[in-house]
Amino acid sequence: MALIVQKYGGSSVADAVCIKRVAENISKYHNEGNQVVVVVSAMGDSTDDLITLAKQLNEKPSPREMDMLLATGEQVSIALLSIALDSAGKSAVSLTGPQVGILTTNVHSKARIKKVNTQRIQKELDQNKIVIVAGFQGKTEEDEITTLGRGGSDTTAVALAAALKADMCEIYTDVTGVFTADPRVVNDAQKLDHISYDEMLELASLGARVLHVRSVELAKLYNVPMCVRSSYVNEEGTIVVSKDSLEKDVVVTGVAHDLNVAKISIFDVPDQPGIASTIFTKLAKENINVDMIVQSSMRDKINDISMTVPEEEMDKAVRTIKSVSKEFDDATIEADNDVAKVSIVGAGMISSPGVAAKMFHVLAENKINIDMISTSEIKVSCIVKRANAIKALQVLHDAFDLVNINNK
Repeated sequence: MALIVQKYGGSSVADAVCIKRVAENISKYHNEGNQVVVVVSAMGDSTDDLITLAKQLNEKPSPREMDMLLATGEQVSIALLSIALDSAGKSAVSLTGPQVGILTTNVHSKARIKKVNTQRIQKELDQNKIVIVAGFQGKTEEDEITTLGRGGSDTTAVALAAALKADMCEIYTDVTGVFTADPRVVNDAQKLDHISYDEMLELASLGARVLHVRSVELAKLYNVPMCVRSSYVNEEGTIVVSKDSLEKDVVVTGVAHDLNVAKISIFDVPDQPGIASTIFTKLAKENINVDMIVQSSMRDKINDISMTVPEEEMDKAVRTIKSVSKEFDDATIEADNDVAKVSIVGAGMISSPGVAAKMFHVLAENKINIDMISTSEIKVSCIVKRANAIKALQVLHDAFDLVNINNK
């Protein structure tokens, strides 16, 4: 008997037909003698619908009240799934994040999980019940309802799997696994049989929307076995494991693109200690997620700083920087949301020189200019014009022969 945590996204429970399909899949696992804990997202586009409704009433609604509102979406889907399982002859119980005991930080809409109390879940499992948990939500120590941000249900599932020491955490979605590129834009993208935590973490942070970044971070930290698979097709998915478990070391595993990017540049910043600290401390206090950072070489005791932020946070980031710009009056600020991030990822880069050079050469050959560059041991990212993003993705996928990755 195994303990399995399954997560189903919004498209997997979009309507009654989908919910019945999910209930059948859960029942199959339970019939095989497994204990099953299920994490569910809100139905279809219901979260977006709730956001639209709120903004019809107030263009800038309170973050607390938005958490209170958006947490209801998952409550609907868990109750309906429990009802469907009951109709199928299964004993199930639906629980919200606060009922389960998911304790979070007190940052509304971007809360992080601090602790999971498994006592309630274990009690229900001991009674042979299927436990259905609302993803994306928890509560603070002051009993305030919080949400974990987009993709937070993945994080809920992995956190529960880690706390329960589950044998497997399955993430069910609308694709059959993790691909070498977004299959919606690269026709010959290949599904990967296995991928390392580190590679998946990079791909998730760089725009691959299969798994949420924080869920992969947790899986790696607690060594939670993960599998990404389809809710609609009965076939093997992609297993996410430690690098040591992989049989081969491919140089480049995948390419990713992110259109939700804006570039902000601050020109003529005084080259003196404390300036960068002032800027980025203020951005951090405003919970603005800064990604790539590039500082130019000093000239006449000034330099330039460029950074990328999520596009929806561009205006807020500019306002925040301007609020501290009194310390460097001669500086100018420019923002550009007509950009995209294109990246290559692969654990094999560590021991393979020339990968970045090949990437830059391929982009240059295709007349794609690079605005910014960021690297790590297993990834290289470039900021390019948004109109060039898809072309860049395809030519890089071709150049690194990712169509044949499973044969290497």
